[in-house]
Amino acid sequence: MANFVIVTDKDSDWGQYFPSDQVVTVDSYLQPNFLSDRTEKHKSVQVINLCRDYSYMSNGYYCSLLAEARGHRVIPRVMAINDVNQPFVISLPEQDLNKHFSDSEKVASKIYFGRSHIKGLEKVARRLFEHFMIPVLDIELKKHGKHWQLVKVQPFPFQDLNNEEQDTFVQSLELFSTKVWRSPKPSKSFRYDVAMLVDPDEKMPPSDPVALNRFKKAANRLGMSLQTITVDDFSRLSEFDGLFIRATTNISNFTYRFAKRAEKLGLVVIDDPESIMKCTNKVFLTELLERHKVPAPKSMILRSFDPDWKQNLLEHMQLPLVLKIPDGAFSVGVVKVTDEATLEQKAAELFAKSALILAQAFMPTDFDWRIGVMNRQAIYACRYHMSRGHWQIYQHHNSGRTTSGGFDTLDLKQVPKNVVDTAVKASNLIGSGLYGVDLKEIDGQVYVIEVNDNPSIDNKVEDLWLGDLLYDRIMTEFLRRIQLRGF
Repeated sequence: MANFVIVTDKDSDWGQYFPSDQVVTVDSYLQPNFLSDRTEKHKSVQVINLCRDYSYMSNGYYCSLLAEARGHRVIPRVMAINDVNQPFVISLPEQDLNKHFSDSEKVASKIYFGRSHIKGLEKVARRLFEHFMIPVLDIELKKHGKHWQLVKVQPFPFQDLNNEEQDTFVQSLELFSTKVWRSPKPSKSFRYDVAMLVDPDEKMPPSDPVALNRFKKAANRLGMSLQTITVDDFSRLSEFDGLFIRATTNISNFTYRFAKRAEKLGLVVIDDPESIMKCTNKVFLTELLERHKVPAPKSMILRSFDPDWKQNLLEHMQLPLVLKIPDGAFSVGVVKVTDEATLEQKAAELFAKSALILAQAFMPTDFDWRIGVMNRQAIYACRYHMSRGHWQIYQHHNSGRTTSGGFDTLDLKQVPKNVVDTAVKASNLIGSGLYGVDLKEIDGQVYVIEVNDNPSIDNKVEDLWLGDLLYDRIMTEFLRRIQLRGF
């Protein structure tokens, strides 16, 4: 549970807002023993630095600097204060800007905790706040021909807001952190709070509802609260000590945005943004495994801009082949081709989605191994059998229905040593998070198919051998990492 503290230059700065004992002056916050008698040591602290001046060696600068030294999560961070005046690149939603400001050459606005009251600037406001995490920003955009350029980004003191702007500021602060304003509901006291991000509309989530509940019970046994959040809870991340992502990850969806934001806030994050980036792109994984001499199916990266891609491919590899789009999941974007005509057709379909695609040797087996790895150690083992009459574990039918094969869950001691060792070696190239490594075993030789961040953990599937112990091990790792950060 985070303790929220709002820091201002003087008491009168907050005089016209709702009274709160969580608002303190910067002089009080900079005192050596601040918070020693206000909060329990095991509670994490979220500081919202609303000082007028963030310039180097000012009180506002030292507020953020000491907050980080004390292990408090603070916005803005010192790096953001230092970087806001430096050149940077940000993607602007030019289609939205041209739609809403077609007759304008300049747009100016203030951004309050990632929100703007001007319609059409919502995406710009969110992206700038995610980049800097500065409470109030004053921005200006100018149009050059058909393109927009961000010409001004600077912190703005909330003390200088006019009446209308103050209303928007308060609303935005309330949305950013409702705990500043509302008394928490009475509940069992937990030492730490972890958010578990899910997508209620996902058809094939990484964990089913029963497994999610077992994660919650495991966290409770360890003295932690595990609360379910969704895409609508982005502003709540600062309330938590950790983020556990249980929605299918992708660079282009909300999961990566949540992971990046949580990491900036100093939360323990699984899956961390780097693991998401590395694991969700099969082209990256192919190069990584080859470079480190981890055995994998013979592969070749195909480039849409190479007019001779088919000739080069067939000179080095033989049909049948498997074509993969780099960021597919659950066998989506994976096709088998048996002749040149099908190769051209399917490659064209995949090239329409990605400039690079992956071609791999077709290696039929009755099942794939899945080794779960966390913190560089194997924690569970499964065999996923191919869907009946199909060459993949998952078969996606034209009707929209998806079927899958059976499975076996085994004690790790029953798994061939080279399978486990190869899985751990492959996942260690990614990091120390939670991974599921898929492998094929042919004539005693092991081949890594892919390393998945955010692996499936379903009730009575991956947990069938270990039961509650699997959930306990994962939540214990969260606890260990949170404690190491001194929250």
